[in-house]
Amino acid sequence: MGTGADGRFPRQQNRSLVETRDTSMEKDVLATVIEIEKEIEERLESERLKAVQWLDFAKREIEVEIAEKSIMGLRYRDLTAHESALRSPAERGYDYLSTTPHLEESIHLFEMIVDSMLEIASFDSKLKRLSAEIQRIARRIRVLEERILPALQGQIKFIAQYIAEREREAYYRLKRFKEVRTA
Repeated sequence: MGTGADGRFPRQQNRSLVETRDTSMEKDVLATVIEIEKEIEERLESERLKAVQWLDFAKREIEVEIAEKSIMGLRYRDLTAHESALRSPAERGYDYLSTTPHLEESIHLFEMIVDSMLEIASFDSKLKRLSAEIQRIARRIRVLEERILPALQGQIKFIAQYIAEREREAYYRLKRFKEVRTA
C-alpha cells in the first residue's frame, strides 16, 4: 500500500474526511437546534402575551355582601351575591373569532361553577353553624340523660317513698284516733 499525496495512508485520509463531515453536520444540527429553540421561545412569548390579554378580559369583580342573620336565636353569616357570575358571550368583551368553541364552553362552565360556589357558600355558612349548635345541644342532652335524669329519678323515688310513708302514718293515726274516740 502506498501513501497518498499528503503522506498518509488512504484509510487515514478517509477518516479525516469523515471527521470533517461529522463536525460540519454537528454544526448544522446545532444551528438548527438553536433556530428551533428561538422559534419556540418566540411562540411561548406570544402565547404569554395572549394569556395576559385573556387575563385582562377575565378580570371582574362580583360584589358579595355578608350579613349577620338569626334563625331561632342562632346567629350565622349569610352570603349574598348582588349579581350572577354567568355572563352572555356578548358581555365577555372579546372577539368570537379569536376563540374556539371549546374555550367558550369552558368559560361558560367555569362561570356556572363560580355561581354555584357562591350559592353553596351561602348554605355552607348556615349549615356549619347549625351543625355546631346541634352537636353542642346533643352533648347537653346526653349529659342530661346520663347524669341528671338518673339523679332526678332517684330523688323522685325517694320523695314518693317518703310521701307513702307519711300517708301510712297519717292513716294509722286517724285509725287510732277513731279507736280512742269510739272507746
